[in-house]
Amino acid sequence: MSNKSVAEIHLNPTRHGLDTETRQSAVELLNARLADAIDLELQAKQAHWNVKGPNFIGLHELFDKVAAAAAAFKDEIAERAVMLGGVAVGTAQAVVERTTLAPYPVEAQDWKSHVDGVSSALAKFGTALRQGIEDADELDDAVTADLLTGIAHEVDKYMWFVEAHKG
Repeated sequence: MSNKSVAEIHLNPTRHGLDTETRQSAVELLNARLADAIDLELQAKQAHWNVKGPNFIGLHELFDKVAAAAAAFKDEIAERAVMLGGVAVGTAQAVVERTTLAPYPVEAQDWKSHVDGVSSALAKFGTALRQGIEDADELDDAVTADLLTGIAHEVDKYMWFVEAHKG
């Protein structure tokens, strides 16, 4: 199973009301966003560890909150995939293969670069979530759409908080 794509992983039996094809598509959608959530968490931690400058403590704490929120998002997304009879695929290899976020600029030193890096990651994740909401709506999976909507709201809030530091 380690080399199988999400589409190749068979669903586990469940009495869930959604048909198999819908559940399979929803699990694929959720695993794509799971990769982004894990990547976001790691990018926010990268910024948290390395930020420097006159507003260090505020950004240090904010980036840690973004990372904690992303950790909660990944758990909710993964659990929804499993509820649908799927497998949550959150390995490092899967994240590298599936994330839609741009690589974090690990050479970033100044606080402005970290603000830009984290806000860019949040923006990309938010865009992917909104597409996921549309896709879940097309599948008639209101619960997955609702989950992604709630996460998108939180992502927008954190992007607002981070972008407030741009001045």
